[in-house]
Amino acid sequence: MGEGVDPTQMCQSLVDKVAQSRQLAAIADPELLVLFEDWLEELEAEARALMDTQGAVDAPTLAAKLGLSRRGAAFLISKLQRQGNPSGRQ
Repeated sequence: MGEGVDPTQMCQSLVDKVAQSRQLAAIADPELLVLFEDWLEELEAEARALMDTQGAVDAPTLAAKLGLSRRGAAFLISKLQRQGNPSGRQ
């Protein structure tokens, strides 16, 4: 992954835009969207597994373990916390 590129945020942005815009949803390839959603779910599962084994994990640690940017890791931690997974800290 290139430095400065945050694929998690890119994926979330795409998912949000598709959900918010009928026009974009009409031109988006549904198969591609499914791949992005599957990829994000896999990252979430890996993050949960790490948090289950190591307890609270901060963004830099999660980033290093999953090969993400710190912003991407912070996004995952925040998302998991919103979903009710208290393990993790920014």
